[in-house]
Amino acid sequence: YKGKGYGKMLLQKAYNDASEQGKCGLVTVAGIKKFHFMNDTAWLLRQGFEITEKTSDGFCLLTKKIQSDAPNPKFKSCVKEDISSKNGLVAYYSNRCPYAEFSVKTFLTETAKNKNIPLEIIKLDTMEKAQSAPTPATIFSLFYNGKMLTTDISVCLENRLEKLLGAIK
Repeated sequence: YKGKGYGKMLLQKAYNDASEQGKCGLVTVAGIKKFHFMNDTAWLLRQGFEITEKTSDGFCLLTKKIQSDAPNPKFKSCVKEDISSKNGLVAYYSNRCPYAEFSVKTFLTETAKNKNIPLEIIKLDTMEKAQSAPTPATIFSLFYNGKMLTTDISVCLENRLEKLLGAIK
């Protein structure tokens, strides 16, 4: 379906709907570079979005204003929270992906055990937990010693995690 204009039409409908409701504009979370399960920043920039905030972990807020004088949206302070005190792997996930819970509780748990890496699993099972997480990527985010590693759930597989950890050491 690429190249047929469906994305542009859908985006225009969202923009028109927001305008009709008197909203200030559209906002989305993306990666400064492409992250799994996240919007395509480069495409949205071509559609008139602007980056209004960035995090040190590589996330950004993209905004397309309807009301030019509207204030820029901001990440909640928890997204910028320092979790460097957490040792080992910390996985945040929700059931927005039907494979997340199985992958985290089966593959990631087994992989961490095999590699003798401490693992903390945090299920974002309420809106409040998701909104207070140190990551805007609530489908799946994996941290290692406080540093955000990835939003790619396939890293739960041992060979993928091993390759990723090897790249940061």
